[in-house]
Amino acid sequence: MSTPFPFTAVVGQDDLRLALLLNAVSPAVGGVLVRGEKGTAKSTAVRALSALMPGVDVVSGCRFSCDPAGPDPACPDGPHEPGAFETRPARMVELPVGASEDRLVGALDIERALAEGVKAFEPGLLADAHRGILYVDEVNLLHDHLVDLLLDAAAMGASYVEREGVSVRHAARFLLVGTMNPEEGELRPQLLDRFGLTVEVAASREPDQRVEVVRRRLAYDDDPTGFAARWADEESAVRARIVAARQLLPSVRLGDPALRQIAATCAAFEVDGMRADIVMARTATALAAWAGRTEVLAEDVRQAALLALPHRRRRNPFDAPGLDEDKLDETLEEFGGSDEGTSDEGPSDDDPDPDPDGPGGGGQPPQDGPDDGSPAGDVPAQGEPSDDGQAPAAQGAGEQSPVRAAEPFRTKVLSVPGLGEGAAGRRSRARTEHGRTTGSRRPQGALTKLHLAATVQAAAPHQRARGRSGRGLVVRRDDLRQATREGREGNLVLFVVDASGSMAARQRMSAVKGAVMSLLLDAYQRRDKVGLVTFRGSSADVALPPTSSVDAAAARLESLPTGGRTPLAAGLLRAHDVLRVERLRDAARRPLVVVVTDGRATGGLEPVALAERAARLFAADSVASVVVDCETGPVRLGLAGRLAGELGGTAVTLDELRADAIAGLVRDVQGTSRRAA
Repeated sequence: MSTPFPFTAVVGQDDLRLALLLNAVSPAVGGVLVRGEKGTAKSTAVRALSALMPGVDVVSGCRFSCDPAGPDPACPDGPHEPGAFETRPARMVELPVGASEDRLVGALDIERALAEGVKAFEPGLLADAHRGILYVDEVNLLHDHLVDLLLDAAAMGASYVEREGVSVRHAARFLLVGTMNPEEGELRPQLLDRFGLTVEVAASREPDQRVEVVRRRLAYDDDPTGFAARWADEESAVRARIVAARQLLPSVRLGDPALRQIAATCAAFEVDGMRADIVMARTATALAAWAGRTEVLAEDVRQAALLALPHRRRRNPFDAPGLDEDKLDETLEEFGGSDEGTSDEGPSDDDPDPDPDGPGGGGQPPQDGPDDGSPAGDVPAQGEPSDDGQAPAAQGAGEQSPVRAAEPFRTKVLSVPGLGEGAAGRRSRARTEHGRTTGSRRPQGALTKLHLAATVQAAAPHQRARGRSGRGLVVRRDDLRQATREGREGNLVLFVVDASGSMAARQRMSAVKGAVMSLLLDAYQRRDKVGLVTFRGSSADVALPPTSSVDAAAARLESLPTGGRTPLAAGLLRAHDVLRVERLRDAARRPLVVVVTDGRATGGLEPVALAERAARLFAADSVASVVVDCETGPVRLGLAGRLAGELGGTAVTLDELRADAIAGLVRDVQGTSRRAA
């Protein structure tokens, strides 16, 4: 086993290390979500935490890590005889993003069932993680079916398996830790709320601290064992402090004034539900225990809010997580009581001398180098393209400053027709590894999902001829059957947005941006990749290449300027080129093109005819498409409808796009996707 990087050797990242240590002190805090750019020691710090966790007493021979002091009466390996136990290190179990459902929750032991005729349960990762750490790297990329199982286990503290004739329930209480890069997409709100704390991490902009990071990493890579030995004393000190804090935790007093501050803070920031209040209370108590105190102070409540509330105050997926610290201080001051346990004067002379490092006297072990206070990098605004041509005055000549999007709304479901085989998602029908079983077939290549009933049915008629004499079923490879399943896939939703002068009326463009923002919100919820092509002036630009970060697309849309001519053909040709390149990268992900325009085209000879010729390229490639018709006014030319016909798709108005406008829009989204069918 490789030597992990020492936890105390991580440079900077004080909030990250504090959040992890608080969960080590009190697992009831509920885990940590670590958000940040790549290369910021997120995974390194999480993996190093397991070496600091106190050992765990388990019943000898129990595959489900039952506590000998109170074994689970429903344990599949029970009932357990009292007295026999062993102490082992706390486990850190990693859940791969591409793990199967069987690997996570466990399943019938197929080998024993077929060979011995025994119905036995093979535990999964949830059983391995019980009373330990379950770590998910790139948790925002986790498939929805696994997210649902995690949510169930986290809510009930147990895992229930009902499949293939197996009915098993076992305890599954674990510390959930996830890391993610927000540029690759956000988490579902339900899973986001399950993380007790969240921290934002970014690489330091201080040269001295960056030098120290490189120095320590190189030293570790050259001699991992020797490097770890140099930090052994610091590791032992932190491990002992965790044990002491755990012992002190039941004695920590959370007084009514502190509870009043917690409730007032959650109400002031309008967080949903009561989980935030409970997490804040547990975090403040753990902070006091970590500092060696038995009273919760006002600074404990403040630090708990900074860790527990940022990810819970997001009102929609495009809100950046964060907390207004001035508002937080005002709320704490307004609802602060005169109780000594919540005063700002610090601990009394009778309290133990707190560690001078960190919040509330209980921050981090001493660390070399300055603190990293640099903010996470924002998505840069898209540069404004040059405008070589000028539009007529009636079309809004010249470039106009960006306008804000109107309020988003719930849209009708737009989907790609046919049955695809793309990445798991929530938009279009697809053959998937997960979903409802629709039948069986002979495996083509490696067997991935056994259809047990069909396999037994295929093997049963041949048992006498094969000389079966015992309980086990005689199965040959020709008997094996692959389960066919149908679920939903995520698509590539490519937006082609007209930003020309004909769209530049501010109220109109605000409505258009609001509609695209609504479609982006829908794409976020359906786990799509998105891309953004804009056209104006004399050319078209890829404002955002296909990405899983819907937030980035929303930011580019907000900063989109308008004005100039309407090179509709250039916009369509650029979108077609984007799809060609993306098809080479991911052929299984089917595209859905959403063209947002009034159908007008200017510039060059016969611009409308050129645009229609470009549109026919999409129809020839069987690309599903929708035209959002933005034409307004008493006299309408109907050019958007003609464009939709050439695309082989359908046209909808901005009003028809709303979910409550008309019924069955999904049936109207036509495509000529012979490849998908």
